[in-house]
Amino acid sequence: MEGPYKYIRDENGKAKRVIRIGTRKSQLARIQTDSVAEKLQGLYPDIHLEIVGMTTTGDKILDTALSKIGEKSLFTKELETALERNEVDLVVHSLKDLPTALPPGFTIGAVLKRENPHDAVVLHPNNKGKSLETLPDKSVIGTSSLRRAAQLKKRFPHLEFKDIRGNLNTRLKKLDEKDDFSAIILAAAGLSRMGWGTRVSQVLDPEDCMYAVGQGALAIEVRTSDKDIVEMVSVLHHPDTVLRCIAERAFLRQLEGGCSVPVAVHTEVKDSQLYLTGAVYSLDGSDSLKETMQTSLASHIKGEEHVDERVQRVGVTANNIPSPAQDAAEKLGLDLANLLLSKGAKEILTVARQLNDAR
Repeated sequence: MEGPYKYIRDENGKAKRVIRIGTRKSQLARIQTDSVAEKLQGLYPDIHLEIVGMTTTGDKILDTALSKIGEKSLFTKELETALERNEVDLVVHSLKDLPTALPPGFTIGAVLKRENPHDAVVLHPNNKGKSLETLPDKSVIGTSSLRRAAQLKKRFPHLEFKDIRGNLNTRLKKLDEKDDFSAIILAAAGLSRMGWGTRVSQVLDPEDCMYAVGQGALAIEVRTSDKDIVEMVSVLHHPDTVLRCIAERAFLRQLEGGCSVPVAVHTEVKDSQLYLTGAVYSLDGSDSLKETMQTSLASHIKGEEHVDERVQRVGVTANNIPSPAQDAAEKLGLDLANLLLSKGAKEILTVARQLNDAR
């Protein structure tokens, strides 16, 4: 019972260590956090979990496009401050909200099994039965993502794209109750977690729209120094998801892409091969570079290699996944980014950033 930990006694007088989980207050964030809490409680019945809800900058600024605010840690900063001040012990995020470089002293201690990472189309009730292809000319599609808009403008030149902000509930309300938008684009995973799968009229395949780095996966951020918490959450790591997301994050970090530039990915693990497709786009989608590379994971996963517990790869600490496999995934992301950079990706992204800043 020593140490700085807080304990409470249950009805039988048994002491339980209190673990506080930080989360954003939105309904989706709470659903995601509750699902993680449930998993942890099932694995560790002797702990007592408390959930601490917080409002982040991204939740407060609703009248500006995310890409214009220019703050990479829009949905994470307040949560990380609470983690730093010891007010919470771990924080649950959507992995796509986490920058590829975390502040010193923090690490991603778990990346959970990824849900469908693709984007989905939710139509205005009046457009039931249609698709992006069949919507009338000049139909307005709501999305606050430069990545989605750039790809879809190129693919569906007859449509127009406008910013729409707010949490999922707000965006669906804006779609349904007004006639400003013919459809909106949202992450399929969020809709599914909210139990709104029936609203999805089409899931966009990679040919139409590749997804954001880390999309569909939940991450648990912890203090690097809390070895016992790092250990506790590490059992929630899903190996394939971890390797895919390390490759994706390494790709994004090497490109120096953030919220304000259109970068998209697609990954899969098949027959012990990790495939990574990555692309960069101009804001209107007219200029783009896209390549695919793969690496073998087979030789890396077999043996019980030594794991260096101090190593973080693009912010992720995964002590229970062989280091060589993680290294191969990280190298794949770097190599693909360098290939795109050698073909002129930097120029495309620089112009996209400048145009976005000028909007």
